[in-house]
Amino acid sequence: MITVSHPTGNANLRAAIDGMEAAGILSHYYTAIATYPGNAFDWLSKIGPLEDFSRRSFSPGLASKTQVHPWKELGRLLASKTGMRSLTQHETGLLSVDAVYQSIDEYVAGRLIKEQPKAVYAYEDGAATSFERARQLGIATLYDLPIGYWRTARRMLNETIAEYPEWATTIKGVLDSPEKVARKDRELELSDQIFVASTFTADSLKDYPGKLAPVHIIPYGFPTPIQNRQYDSVGQRPLRLLFVGGLSQRKGIAELFAAVDHFGDKVTLTVVGRKVAEDCAPLNAALAKHRYIPSMPHQQVLALMREHDLLVFPSHFEGFGLVMTEAMSQGTPVITTERTAGPDIIEHGEDGYIVPAGSTEALINQIDELVSRPERVAEVGRAASRRAAQRPWSAYGHELAVAIQDVLR
Repeated sequence: MITVSHPTGNANLRAAIDGMEAAGILSHYYTAIATYPGNAFDWLSKIGPLEDFSRRSFSPGLASKTQVHPWKELGRLLASKTGMRSLTQHETGLLSVDAVYQSIDEYVAGRLIKEQPKAVYAYEDGAATSFERARQLGIATLYDLPIGYWRTARRMLNETIAEYPEWATTIKGVLDSPEKVARKDRELELSDQIFVASTFTADSLKDYPGKLAPVHIIPYGFPTPIQNRQYDSVGQRPLRLLFVGGLSQRKGIAELFAAVDHFGDKVTLTVVGRKVAEDCAPLNAALAKHRYIPSMPHQQVLALMREHDLLVFPSHFEGFGLVMTEAMSQGTPVITTERTAGPDIIEHGEDGYIVPAGSTEALINQIDELVSRPERVAEVGRAASRRAAQRPWSAYGHELAVAIQDVLR
């Protein structure tokens, strides 16, 4: 039986624990906040300022196996809403995200002696303490790395900073302390098996200097695809481009803005995402020229994807990129790079496009193909929707559960 730990919960975590439960191997799920029908967080989610609790909901059948340790996360949410930034400061804040992750990790470590599961499944930045205890108890350690390895990230992103120094304030991933990255390496050192969602993430682990556990690549699933999307006449208007994600040069937004400028009034661009830095002059100047939406509910983002012809996601470093599967499920073609899960989920030229990371010229050439041949939007969009239908989230959960059962035998 498997004990799973994740402080916040997300789409891939939900599919993972649903898959383990369906396979009969889930023992316990530990998190900070979990909303189930009729529980305290469900009632609290009906209060305006606390409605975000509804995003922490899980399959009702998991309620009896879920244990919460909410205090750090509740404090972090309160501090965030009241502007007490010193308490949530990266790494050092008493109520930082790092503090929340470590709190859950320590809580799980304390429970392992009593539970004695066959394995503990934990995620990056929240596994070191529970894995240490698991090793002492002879419990297998299963590690989930959702984004690429930190040494590779630092190398690639420093190259990006050197090329785009004026965008440097938007790239935060190179700022982790020596203590934090040492903790990441310790988690890998303690892992018996490693699970990743893309070939790019697996390849990034080649920069790990020690002996590495076996790595399993299991791509995430797609949301339920839309049926019978209608495509209007693209050739009678500008091509509508969309970007969704944090506004960081890690996502390749400098190349995106440069590519869009090349086309003038032949394309329009909508940008959805929060600024990583307020003081980036080129970012602020670029956003002023386009439609900019800092934030919107998830269902509205999906609807916005259906209103656009193309999602452009030219990331320099991405463990997966869920916005790509979301767009494809809405019948919207995606242009992305080889430094995402694109090569795992897209057949170039068939149901999407892959261009080299950092190449504005390649981005221009790919967009130009659709400007010149607008009928391709519907052709590739329908193929993307078919691809989404072939791999629902349940496929990811099932494949993960089967892989876990295989390695534990």
